[in-house]
Amino acid sequence: MQKTVLLSMLLSLCATMAVAQTRKTLDMYVVDVEGGNAVLFVTPSGESMLVDSGNGGAGAVRDAERIVAAAKDAGVTAIDHLLTTHYHGDHIGGLAELTARIPIKEFIDHGPNTQPNPAIDSFLQGGYRELTSKAKHTVAKPGDKIPIAGVDWRIVTSAMQVLKTPLQGKAIPNPYCANFTPQQGVNLTEDDQSLGSFITFGKFRTIHLGDLTLNRQFELMCPTNRLGTVDLLVAGRHGNVNAEFLAHALRPRVVVTNNGTRKGAQPDAMKIFFTSPRVEDVWQIHFSQLSGQEYTVPGMFIANLIDQQQQAMPVAPLPPPPQGPQTPPPPEHNGKAYYIKISAQPDGVFTVTNMRNGFSKTYGSKPASD
Repeated sequence: MQKTVLLSMLLSLCATMAVAQTRKTLDMYVVDVEGGNAVLFVTPSGESMLVDSGNGGAGAVRDAERIVAAAKDAGVTAIDHLLTTHYHGDHIGGLAELTARIPIKEFIDHGPNTQPNPAIDSFLQGGYRELTSKAKHTVAKPGDKIPIAGVDWRIVTSAMQVLKTPLQGKAIPNPYCANFTPQQGVNLTEDDQSLGSFITFGKFRTIHLGDLTLNRQFELMCPTNRLGTVDLLVAGRHGNVNAEFLAHALRPRVVVTNNGTRKGAQPDAMKIFFTSPRVEDVWQIHFSQLSGQEYTVPGMFIANLIDQQQQAMPVAPLPPPPQGPQTPPPPEHNGKAYYIKISAQPDGVFTVTNMRNGFSKTYGSKPASD
C-alpha cells in the first residue's frame, strides 16, 4: 500500500515537472467564481501567482475547488504567491478553504482592512494572521516589483495610492480625462484600496486592478497616462463600468470580464468595451442576464451559462437587482464550471481559449489596424 502511494506521488511530481519543462508561455486562468475573482498566472518556469481567492459563505468550498482544479490543469501543486486585491468577501472569502487544499508560500496585500466587517475582520485577525505568520507576507505599495522569474510584475495601485512615475517611456496626455469629473462625497470602501498590478511578459502586457473605483482609476490615469497600453484588459469591478479614460486609453486588443449571471457586463459597461479604439473581442466568464441581446457577445466567447437554460435570450437587458439584504438569488450555477485560458508568448502573440466549448482565437503581435 505504501509503495502504491509513493508511486502515485512520484508520477504526479513527474507530470508536474513535465508541464513546467514544456511550457513556454505565460498562462492565465480566469476562474469562474460566480461574480467573485480568482485569476491564476503561471510562468514558463512553473512559478504561480493567484490574484484573489473567490467567495466566502456557501460558495467558499465551490470556489476553492474550482481554483484547485485550474491549478491542477496548469500542473501547479502549490501557489507561490497569493495577491489579495482587497478584503471584500468575493475576493478573499474562499481563502480558508483554499489553504486547506493547496499550499500557499507568500501572501501579498495592501495592509490593514479599512472597511469594518465582522466576518472579514474575524478571519483577518485569526486565520489570516496565522497563515501569514507561517509564510512570507508582503504589504505592497505602488512602484513595487514582485519578484517572479521571467515576468515584470509591477504594483500600480495600493491603499488609495497610485503609481506616479511612467512605466513605459514618458507619460502622455490622456484625452479621455476631460469627459469625467471625480465624484465628491462618496463613501470610501475597500474597493478604493485595491491592489492593482501591471504585468509584462516580453512584448505582452496585461493589467488587473481588482475593484478599483472610478475616482482611483482617475488618479491613476489622469491627467496623463503613465501605464501605456495593454494587449489584454482583465476588466476590473467584475465587468462593471471601467471608465473610458482607463479602458480606452489602455487600448486593449482583448477584454475579459469576470462577471456573474447578474453582476457586471451591463449595457453601460459593455458599450465602453465595444467602443475602445483597438479592441478586437470581449470574452465573458459568464452569461449575463443584464446584457440582453444588444450588449452581449456571441456564445462562443462566453465560458459559463446557467444550470437551467432559458428558452430564449431576452432582447432587452434586465435591470440590475437591488443591492443589500433584499438582493434576490442569482440563477443557479453550481455544476461544472469552465475557465477562460490565456496563453501569451514573449513576442506578444497570445491565444484565448473558452474551456467550455474549446473555441480559441490567437491575436498576432501586430494588429491589422492600430
